[in-house]
Amino acid sequence: MAEGALPSGVTCIRDTCNVYLLRAGSEALAIDFGTGTALDLLAGLGIERITDVLLTHHHRDQAQGLARAVAAGARVWAPPFDAPLPSEASVFWQTRQLDVDYDLREDRFTPLDSVEIAGTVDEYRARRYGAFDVYALPTPGHTPGSVTYIVEIEGRAVAFSGDLVYGDGQTWSLAATQWTYSGIEGLEAGIISARELAKRRPSVLLPSHGEPVLEAEQALATLAGRLGALAALRTEGEWGLESRLAEPFDRVTPSLWRNRTTFANSYVLRSSAEPDAWLGFDFGYDMATGRRPLLWSLEDVRLEAVIVSHYHDDHVAGLNLLRAATGAEVWAPANVAPVLEEPHRYDLPCLWPEPIRVDRVLPFGEPFQWHEHELTVHPLPGHTLYAGAIELVADGRRVLVTGDQWAFGGERGILNYQYRNRFARRDFVSTSRLLRELEPDILLSGHWLPRAVDAELLDQLERDAVRLAELHDALLPAESFGDGGFGARIEPYRCSTGAGEELPLEVTVRNPFARAAEVVASLVIPAGWSAAPATAEVAVAAHGEAELRFVVRAGSEPVRRARVAVELTVDGVAFGQQAEALVDVA
Repeated sequence: MAEGALPSGVTCIRDTCNVYLLRAGSEALAIDFGTGTALDLLAGLGIERITDVLLTHHHRDQAQGLARAVAAGARVWAPPFDAPLPSEASVFWQTRQLDVDYDLREDRFTPLDSVEIAGTVDEYRARRYGAFDVYALPTPGHTPGSVTYIVEIEGRAVAFSGDLVYGDGQTWSLAATQWTYSGIEGLEAGIISARELAKRRPSVLLPSHGEPVLEAEQALATLAGRLGALAALRTEGEWGLESRLAEPFDRVTPSLWRNRTTFANSYVLRSSAEPDAWLGFDFGYDMATGRRPLLWSLEDVRLEAVIVSHYHDDHVAGLNLLRAATGAEVWAPANVAPVLEEPHRYDLPCLWPEPIRVDRVLPFGEPFQWHEHELTVHPLPGHTLYAGAIELVADGRRVLVTGDQWAFGGERGILNYQYRNRFARRDFVSTSRLLRELEPDILLSGHWLPRAVDAELLDQLERDAVRLAELHDALLPAESFGDGGFGARIEPYRCSTGAGEELPLEVTVRNPFARAAEVVASLVIPAGWSAAPATAEVAVAAHGEAELRFVVRAGSEPVRRARVAVELTVDGVAFGQQAEALVDVA
């Protein structure tokens, strides 16, 4: 690569990928690292040390020499979505599914051994690394987690674009864009990424392979067009991405819009009194990436806050990113907030793994004001115990945001329940009657189009709810552990502690009998551990629950996911190990 083709102060080292060194005096920042050849060349370049390495993505041609970087004292920074692959590579290689494998992501091109990373880069924001302010723009496509780094050098926006683009409208690997069996997620994500990067008007693209791209916007537009043409060959009927790019939102009412770009529906409400102010309802994954939130659809929407309907990952995955990049607050119903803030405490499906701080807890049944709008949150058990229905009026229409409570794909409303979400058989009876009480004009659901409400729909939902409860009454024994199927649970379900340290556990036990009974709970712990008490007894009302508290002391050896269980006996009847918790000991 001719040095003159690069911006001043930037050197390219040809390795298993292009490694770019940004020089500041005797120090340098590296973009990607290859095998680490750059370290052998520093003296000849007049560079004493590399302070930081920024990865555009996790592949081995970018990352296989990172151990050398760490040994030389450099800090390694990775994209948030890709970070677990280099930092926990040893675990990945032990656990990655190999048989009956329909996951086509090129995650097996990750480093062979774990490498220490200093942290993750801040997406959609500029941050200082070494002597440089670097803006990290998510650009998935080549991998789900890829980023492009934009640095202003001598008044020019220089984009280090990884493997998103190669030359004029090409890409380094099409195989890498197929993330799922027969899927086109990587193609769609690449189109979005090319367009979003072009909006930043980079003066030059410096890719991981190939030569600098001087006509950046033209190359990105050509790439997006070709990826779109390829995606169209793999789909039937209306493809849809082009229209979503042009119009990210559908209007439900003049001031209430549905975001068409998110995997689970999210909505935004505009204040007519202050047109630049918006309130959101849920915000999860981008539709194109499958499991990664992106903010491109919100460029013209300034969200002051987002209200969460329930805790599931596809409805909340983007909230931490949104807060960090824009300052938007998170508001949640009183029963949802604890799950968001301490997800590992709960044995529940669909948890977002990162704690989400809740700025405002919304009590049930208490109206609150946002600009000219009055809103009220109501309990909405059914799909999950931890959910709320959000009531508001938009443009004269009474609206109820219902999350995933009911499915509206056809003529009928479907009762959408999962037992592990803490479902109880009469939940839908109470919530169908809530609908009658509130008389909404429109229901906004999580994965289906807005649904107009009429008397026929209300009758059908209530009729099905009553029938659902009746069938559970008929199918389950009167003396059983009920709809959840288990007689105990432990919280926190997942936690960490140090060797020899104490860990408090709360155990909830259930009486399966239609009479008051004595419940005995005994902790089952690994060898070398201790528990106080080892066994606890409590009188529990018929079909009731009670809480017991234990303190466990971990053993002296580090272990991953040690199992602690509860052995349950009720009135002398043994029910075995009815619950478990997972403990990491450092």
